[in-house]
Amino acid sequence: MSVLPDKNAGKPRPTYSKNWIGFALSATIVGISIYVLADILKDVDFARVVAHVRAMPASQIARAVLFVAAAYVTLTGYDFFAVRTIGANHVPYRIAALASFTSYAIGHNIGATAVSGGAVRYRIYSQFGLGLIDVAKVCFLTGLTFWLGNFAALGTGMVYRPDLLGRVLQLPAEIVRVTGIAALLLLCAYVAWASRKPRMIGIRNWSVLLPGGLSTLIQIGIGLADLSVSSLAMYSAIPSHGEAGLLTIAIAFVAATLLGYASHAPGSLGVFEAAMLVALPAVPKEELVAGLLVFRILYFLAPFCLALVSMACWESLLFLRRSRAEARNGTTAKQPPDRATDEGHRSENKSWRA
Repeated sequence: MSVLPDKNAGKPRPTYSKNWIGFALSATIVGISIYVLADILKDVDFARVVAHVRAMPASQIARAVLFVAAAYVTLTGYDFFAVRTIGANHVPYRIAALASFTSYAIGHNIGATAVSGGAVRYRIYSQFGLGLIDVAKVCFLTGLTFWLGNFAALGTGMVYRPDLLGRVLQLPAEIVRVTGIAALLLLCAYVAWASRKPRMIGIRNWSVLLPGGLSTLIQIGIGLADLSVSSLAMYSAIPSHGEAGLLTIAIAFVAATLLGYASHAPGSLGVFEAAMLVALPAVPKEELVAGLLVFRILYFLAPFCLALVSMACWESLLFLRRSRAEARNGTTAKQPPDRATDEGHRSENKSWRA
């Protein structure tokens, strides 16, 4: 009996080790967060939480809504900067704003923002001639803006309040501070590296030109603006701050946001809340839970519903335009046969009369 040669012999076999590592890391973050959150909430009086929410004055809610709206406005800077960087100057700001708002509002709640947000972006940008490669570049540049801003904010927070982030990361304050200094030095090195000459990265047929030094500083500014107004929204949503000041809550917010992002959990649910509760023991627990509940409604759920409505309107508009275009093309295509038929009828009538 002969043995047929293996056609796949010598070819590289696909490996899924990196995928499994990422999944295991995300699952670990989510699992630990749920355990910590359940332990923290076991002695919380939820009747008092509801009472704190109901007792919040309308002016405080309005202030939180204003900062949430400002946060989503700053998010539009991510996409507008990216489309200009890749040279898609024909894409107007309103389209970049729509793509940014819908992709982030939907991606924040579904989870795996890079994938879900990328799909939403492609659905919008493809109508303006951008292909998959272009949208991938936009997603990369928006992600780069996010991480540069967070490196700056988190690194500064690690240096300024290493004890606070040490509680979240379960690390000694000295290690946290050294890590923060290293993060800021790495950020400065990246800005200097990008400033020397044009830098391009990529693989195979995918490459993207990195922003230069000044543009990188603009990216950092966009990221910091986003985190600042988002932190102000969180600060405004908490009924009472106890001994925690604005900077303390802002640093805790940045750390909680990054952990939620790393977990890929839908809406960072559980991860964000656990990190905030661990980082802010000085804030009364019931009032902090009330603030987290209000913030989740204003920052996650309300924009999510609005984004779904916006995408439904966008799809309806595309459908109507496509239907009208098909109707026009169909009418144009039918005109010659109709004229020929009319002439045939006329000739028949003339011969019958003769």
